[in-house]
Amino acid sequence: MDRVKDKVALVTGGASGIGEECALLLAKEGAKVVVTDINKDRGKKVAEEIRSNGGDAIFIKHDVSKEEDWKQVIEQTLQKFGKLNVLVNNAGVLLVKNVESTSLEEWRWIMSINLDGVFLGTKYGIEAMKKSGGGSIINMSSMAGIIGGPGFETYSASKGGVRIFTKSAALHCAQAGYDIRVNSVHPGWIGTAMAEKVGQLFGEGDVEAGRKFLDSSQPIGHIGEPIDVAYGVLYLASDESKFVTGSELVIDGGYTAQ
Repeated sequence: MDRVKDKVALVTGGASGIGEECALLLAKEGAKVVVTDINKDRGKKVAEEIRSNGGDAIFIKHDVSKEEDWKQVIEQTLQKFGKLNVLVNNAGVLLVKNVESTSLEEWRWIMSINLDGVFLGTKYGIEAMKKSGGGSIINMSSMAGIIGGPGFETYSASKGGVRIFTKSAALHCAQAGYDIRVNSVHPGWIGTAMAEKVGQLFGEGDVEAGRKFLDSSQPIGHIGEPIDVAYGVLYLASDESKFVTGSELVIDGGYTAQ
């Protein structure tokens, strides 16, 4: 129960899905958690759940695409807990449109959250971790950052950017001697609201049919759960992964192995 004991972890997009599961698991394993999200009501509930179970957590409303928000979140984290050891850049959005039907406005919206948000988080996370004696930055990419797919051009571009940005940032931190590790996580189909929306497309509006289609497309026989990704994040957040940086942890039920 103490794999990240006494560490301070910041999880963006922590109000639901994978982010919520990461926040809950990190707290369960001993971390003090800063939950951030644009959804104030749900984000507060996650922090309250952590506290009700004996943990320590706060919620901060946060638009990851805004630099000023990042500055304020980092400042409040350091004021509250005195340090930052773990940053999970999880917040993200999805667009299912092919390249021909995607507008420049939509492209820029996806990039502002999925890629700019990770850049800003990593930039200001490094700054805070240098003051804290080091740490682990975990950037949420996707299997779509490794393989392509029609209708996912914009999303894949943003997640592919996260993948290679992570490697470069990891090398920078290593060569600078910061003791800050930077890694990316690449989930496959996970049972979240985001996957449900995509499933409905495959199921022509039928949620159950969409879920069956996604399950049948997985080599392992079913899609994953948010906790499957959270355990990978926990490993990268803990000192168990002290020799792991610039790596990509793929959690996809074998999808990209095909």
